[in-house]
Amino acid sequence: MSDNSTTTVRAIFETHEAADLAIEHLAQKHGIPRADIFVQAAHDENSAGSAPSGGDVSSSGHVRTDAPLAGDIEISVEIAADRLAAIQRSMGYLGAMRVSGR
Repeated sequence: MSDNSTTTVRAIFETHEAADLAIEHLAQKHGIPRADIFVQAAHDENSAGSAPSGGDVSSSGHVRTDAPLAGDIEISVEIAADRLAAIQRSMGYLGAMRVSGR
């Protein structure tokens, strides 16, 4: 008899760039449909992360000041419970500051 239980994984990222990479990794490596991956600000304010990254930083190191860097970014996805450890490892490897499953 197989276990059909599911769990929700939440991973918190400091940058928009890291969150985007995690989404691609979940979709491409773990086969999770993008429509099943949810992204939101980890706090009440709209945010592009808590640190500048990607397009927010020019090649000369100049940081844009108009990006809403008001807090971290949360990615959440519901997965089969037996995939929890693999997903948690992947998120940690990709720079998640915190990863939880419940």
